[in-house]
Amino acid sequence: MSLETARTESLNVGDVRFAFRRLGPTAGTPLILLQHFTGTMDAWDPAVVNSLAETRPVIAFNNLGIGTSTGRTPDTVEQMASDAETFIRGLDLPKVDLLGFSLGGMLTQVLAVQHPGLIRKLIIAGAAPRGGEEHLLAVVDEAFAQSGTDVRLPLFFTPSEESQRAGRAFVARATMRKEDRDPDSGEDVSNAQAKAIIGWCARKHEGEATLRAIAQPTLIVHGSDDTMFPSINAYNMFKAMKNAQLVLYPDSGHGALFQYPARFVAHCRTFLDE
Repeated sequence: MSLETARTESLNVGDVRFAFRRLGPTAGTPLILLQHFTGTMDAWDPAVVNSLAETRPVIAFNNLGIGTSTGRTPDTVEQMASDAETFIRGLDLPKVDLLGFSLGGMLTQVLAVQHPGLIRKLIIAGAAPRGGEEHLLAVVDEAFAQSGTDVRLPLFFTPSEESQRAGRAFVARATMRKEDRDPDSGEDVSNAQAKAIIGWCARKHEGEATLRAIAQPTLIVHGSDDTMFPSINAYNMFKAMKNAQLVLYPDSGHGALFQYPARFVAHCRTFLDE
């Protein structure tokens, strides 16, 4: 079973249907994947997800209003985190690890503070703390202005030839699934999520309090040249948290984990297995 072929399952909680996919063994602490701005299950890199699933259960899902999940996408990080907790509880999982990328890394911080008994370990990639520095709209607008190329190349990777080559390989991997793909997100998702991210980063006096309240072991991974959420965010999180490790990848942008998939998976495995 792989991300490209895994069956899409559904979980009904109240009047909401969550779409999700399970990979890997049944034994062990599941790793829950929390996705980036407008991202669906099919926006994950199969090279990352499939390799992680070789040694542990991995669950990718679409939060409310994303892909084939029902409901309306909320416009706060806190409500998105609450919806993610509803999904995790709905699967009757007693304890999980979290991998949050970008917006998903913000949800991860909220979940860790509010549900310490549920969350064992955190991996936060390409994210910002409350009150962190963000350039979301400017970077997205600039990327969409570059016609003739997949928007993920300027969004996730640096202009260097090496980074762009890695980006093209990532795009090829992320488009391998041909059947049962999630529909792309529309403005109802992007507008709500943009408001959530901007609101999260506007809370300048709350970031360190949240970070100091996170007791779980945390691996922070960031690109050296992330233009959307600059790497100072990763350093500030590392300094404020009680039990965090920080890894910065060279010549890499927002999608550093997709530029160095084998290295990222190796770091994740070492951290999760400790």
